[in-house]
Amino acid sequence: MPDTYNSILIAGCGDIGCRVAKLWLAKRPDVYGLIRNDQHIGRLQGAGIRTLVADLDDPSSLKNLDIHQALIYYFAPPPNQGVIDTRISSFITAIQAMVPQRIIYISTSGVYGDCHGAWVTEDEAVKPSAERSRRRLDAEQKLESYCQRTDAELVILRVPGIYGCDRLPVARIKQGRSVVKDHNAFTNRIHEDDLARICVAAGEKNTPATIYNVSDGQPGTMAQYFTETARALNLPLPPEISWQEAQRVMSPEMLSYLSESRRIDNSKMIEELGIKLLYPNLHAGLAACV
Repeated sequence: MPDTYNSILIAGCGDIGCRVAKLWLAKRPDVYGLIRNDQHIGRLQGAGIRTLVADLDDPSSLKNLDIHQALIYYFAPPPNQGVIDTRISSFITAIQAMVPQRIIYISTSGVYGDCHGAWVTEDEAVKPSAERSRRRLDAEQKLESYCQRTDAELVILRVPGIYGCDRLPVARIKQGRSVVKDHNAFTNRIHEDDLARICVAAGEKNTPATIYNVSDGQPGTMAQYFTETARALNLPLPPEISWQEAQRVMSPEMLSYLSESRRIDNSKMIEELGIKLLYPNLHAGLAACV
């Protein structure tokens, strides 16, 4: 299937995008990274990524995209507020006349909302409560509508928290931020290197348009994540507070994460994409960072 793509475009070519691009560059040279700020051109071109500069908040800057029969990765974040992703609307408008072969969109497992700790498959009904998750669902629905009209293939990756050596909560731990000791809301995560490999597999496999839950399959609590990170890096263990106190002192954003609990089932991803995770649990991922 990779041989049938005219090119590969990564819209929103940040850290994960660059990781995906480098994996594809080992197979073919025609990988393009779409970025908003030209100050990153040197970094992308130094990695061999052909660079395009455009602003998804300015539809006119997208008019020269050539994505006919391409593989598109859409990694650009939605706006910071509201429940609508206006950027995906601009992108879809720009590509109306040149239909790609496949679009791979990184969404969030937050679209499932609070599942009260239950295991969640791709068949779970979506019921996002946080605005950030509702923006992602809006993008999913807009892409689904576009692909139904054009027969482009759509693969949605519903991704939880991403971690890696440069993404660990080191500053928060050093600041002595607290964790909640008596609140067992399950969270999920995936290592950044595994996520990049999953993205490439989703482009390589000749699977139908579908949705994949992305996770290492080993859910835990936020307190476990911070505590295990501190232990692995030989940092002071974070102090513990009660859920009642957390509601008084923690930020609304952190409380919104802690108010949802679900365990992500990754079996469809493992089976259909043939993924063998480099970091099948948090212990393995943290060990690679030490």
